[in-house]
Amino acid sequence: MTQQTPLYAQHVALGARVVDFGGWDMPLHYGSQLDEHHAVRRAAGVFDVSHMRAVDMEGRDAAAFLGRLLANDVRRLKEPGKALYSCMLNEQGGVLDDLIVYFRSPGRYRVVVNAGTAVKDLAWIHAHAAAFEVSITARTDLAMVAVQGPDARTLTASLWDAAGASAALALEPFFATEWSGASGPFVARTGYTGEDGFEVMMPAGEIEGFWQRLLAAGVRPCGLGARDTLRLEAGMNLYGNDMDESTTPLESGLAWTVALDTPRDFIGRGALEAQRLAGVARRLVGLLLEERGVLRSHQSVHTPEGEGQTTSGTYSPTLERSIALARVPAAARDAFEVEIRGKRLRARVVRPPFVRHGKAVIAL
Repeated sequence: MTQQTPLYAQHVALGARVVDFGGWDMPLHYGSQLDEHHAVRRAAGVFDVSHMRAVDMEGRDAAAFLGRLLANDVRRLKEPGKALYSCMLNEQGGVLDDLIVYFRSPGRYRVVVNAGTAVKDLAWIHAHAAAFEVSITARTDLAMVAVQGPDARTLTASLWDAAGASAALALEPFFATEWSGASGPFVARTGYTGEDGFEVMMPAGEIEGFWQRLLAAGVRPCGLGARDTLRLEAGMNLYGNDMDESTTPLESGLAWTVALDTPRDFIGRGALEAQRLAGVARRLVGLLLEERGVLRSHQSVHTPEGEGQTTSGTYSPTLERSIALARVPAAARDAFEVEIRGKRLRARVVRPPFVRHGKAVIAL
């Protein structure tokens, strides 16, 4: 049986096409995925992301525990509200999940994990917590929305009082604020679209009213379809497509999230060090299709150095071209062809992101 977020009735009332996503009934679109995509690139859109799970970790050993659990180093977080993107690995270096961790105060962190992996993640987290003095609380009482786009911050801040608006608008990227304490919203200047904006967590009972005020302010409701095309244009990985337990961060374009510059013994470190020493055999690249066709996931990629596969692919509404992420032999540099419906079509390797702040950042 699928689960429903506190905003499910709102999606139905708006005529959303609802689909099963990781065991949740979620809106795919509200009529036009293309219009929703452009709304985020040009103005502001809001996504229900309440299916994602916030997990609070607190206690004397919270930092040490996260230092063991994550490939990135939470000791880099010095200022309250600072956020860090990281992967959580198994002993073989495979990616169990990618997540964001927020430093709230000494000994207090909030981690946000993916919906489809939340049950597995929590089991893994609890299994490794026994040796540490840390409490772990899955915040099932919270709901979350992401307001994204060039107008997102100002439109969202207009719904709060002067103190709240000032605190939110003063946020630097990858920071969060809690100006009203535990009972108020948790507002982070983070997102998954390549645009500016906020991700806002608040008590589940308050989210429906907040959603309605956002729509009244001119923010457009957006579904999973636009979220996927936006994140791919931004060159952001999707768990289960671009990385999973069988792939490491080093072969998923995420080496920058791995902190190997300290003696910290995080889970999976030995496997990553061995892979780096031996040489990473595969790498994740961006592809731009140079012929007519649409790139999708799981298409064969042919190179003179060997075979690869697209991990994510779509038609880019912003670029009006087909784009993809693909895992290919590390030595491959050019002469790429993607097999689409039995035909090999030329594709050019580009460095993601494809789009930033609504503009192309690759040569077309």
